Amino acid sequence: MDNLQAIILALLQGLTEFLPISSSAHLILMPRLFGWEDQGLAFDVAVHVGTLLAVVTYFRHDLVRLTGAWVGSLAGRGMNSEARLAWLVLLGTVPVVLTGLLLHDLIETALRSPLVIAATTIVFALLLGWADRAGRHLRDEYTLGVKDVVVIGLAQALALVPGTSRSGITMTAGLALGLTRSGAARFSFLLSIPVIALAGGYETRKLLQLTEPVAWDALLLGTAVAGISAFLCIHFFLKLIERIGMLPFVIYRLLLGAVLLWVFV
Repeated sequence: MDNLQAIILALLQGLTEFLPISSSAHLILMPRLFGWEDQGLAFDVAVHVGTLLAVVTYFRHDLVRLTGAWVGSLAGRGMNSEARLAWLVLLGTVPVVLTGLLLHDLIETALRSPLVIAATTIVFALLLGWADRAGRHLRDEYTLGVKDVVVIGLAQALALVPGTSRSGITMTAGLALGLTRSGAARFSFLLSIPVIALAGGYETRKLLQLTEPVAWDALLLGTAVAGISAFLCIHFFLKLIERIGMLPFVIYRLLLGAVLLWVFV
């Protein structure tokens, strides 16, 4: 892998991890268009580390408060709104972990078809558009209850199907439950932290079993580019989302799905 390929793939990962536009759709289309070989497991781990560092850095103050409140709740100091939100983030992670363990082989084989990715890219674009139009946009993430988070957690599990978009489907669920756009996005980003950490840990475990040489320059470049692009993506998305809404992403997904169908059918 040359440096240009590493930069492009890391930039794609950094942006599509948090925008509601499906990282898998982009990462299957780009190598096909340019005739690139698979980037390899080590590079996947590197860009996951980059996006994890980005979201943790961006929400560092929130995470300090949430973690402190959560630890306090374990120590018997009561359950305030931040401790409650921390517990809900953990609860929302359970469905995707269980689904991943039970259906891993199916997800990694039959569901990685370009046609599946094209179909999910289009279908969940329409669902995102519906939720954005129909949602009441009255609540923030601190008003979520257990039932709400079970729904969002189940939606996140559905994102294991390539093309769905983890951020897209969790924002869709949040909007349908009445969250503001920024509230749905913030909860989606907080919910991504344990998921990205677990996915990165799983990939790292597999990486340690390989004996192939490691191209450290490409890995470090990929980590840096993915991290910087993801941080900027989160920042500007949260700044702009209440004004622009989800329609630009819906249109983009529909066009992307059409391109996938055109390329692979």
